[in-house]
Amino acid sequence: MTDMNINSRLIPLLVLTGLLGCTPIIDFDLQGHRGARGLLPENSIPSFLMASDFGVDTIEMDVVVAADSQVVVSHDPRMSAEICSHPDGTPVTEEDEQALTLFTMTYEQIAAFDCGLRGNQRFPDQEPLSVQKPLLLDALRAIEAHSEVPLHYNIEIKSKEEGDGILHPDVSTFAGLVYEVLDELGLMDRTIVQSFDPRALEAFKLLAPEAMLALLVSNEMGFQPNLDRLTFLPQIYSPNHKLVDQSLVDSVHGLGMTIVPWTVNNTDRMEDLLLLGVDGLITDYPDRGAALKP
Repeated sequence: MTDMNINSRLIPLLVLTGLLGCTPIIDFDLQGHRGARGLLPENSIPSFLMASDFGVDTIEMDVVVAADSQVVVSHDPRMSAEICSHPDGTPVTEEDEQALTLFTMTYEQIAAFDCGLRGNQRFPDQEPLSVQKPLLLDALRAIEAHSEVPLHYNIEIKSKEEGDGILHPDVSTFAGLVYEVLDELGLMDRTIVQSFDPRALEAFKLLAPEAMLALLVSNEMGFQPNLDRLTFLPQIYSPNHKLVDQSLVDSVHGLGMTIVPWTVNNTDRMEDLLLLGVDGLITDYPDRGAALKP
């Protein structure tokens, strides 16, 4: 299927019912996963800026909490043996990783590690680059200063019940720290908060009742059983793309929700999902997504 075939089809609009009474409208929502992870080190400021330059609508990122209660952009709760190096330049080993839990480290300690110069073997097109895990506050400020148009953000709270007090603070505290950053920067009306952990979404909704919330799903429980894990209906259902078929898209739309699958890197699969009527895509390669975007 060619790009012309895709662009000739009717692609649904994603209407984001904005926070605090705002209603921004985004044509099909292209999200850069951890910035542009396929091309630059994940969850780094250069990766976010590259995604912005490719024309994404939304920058997706993950956050954890440091020992000094600062919100840090990181997917992993520990220094990854796959991509990170000690301050002296030696690679973090798998044994090291277990002792380097970010929740037990101050941000000053975290920032001394490099997590990009080694590259990432799973992403051969990724350019090695010396980067540190940024604070959420600094990352958002950098993107806002760089982008010529107002971007949206999709921030994942990385929590799970067995990690409480070990990998992260309790979910109420975690949600509160994220809320404080967004509120300080005035970005609540352009931010989605997502999580696999229903408790995190519940906690954030208590802080910001009108918040745009997304339930991440990787299990095969089914649409309604996953919704039943929440006491409210989130605006966005965000499943692994392998779980998406026409029935799921129709079920999500039937409840007035939007569906934004992750992480879609194959262009043929992108095309298939567009034809099913999904409302957005999360991809490590925003350049590929931008080429298909109507």
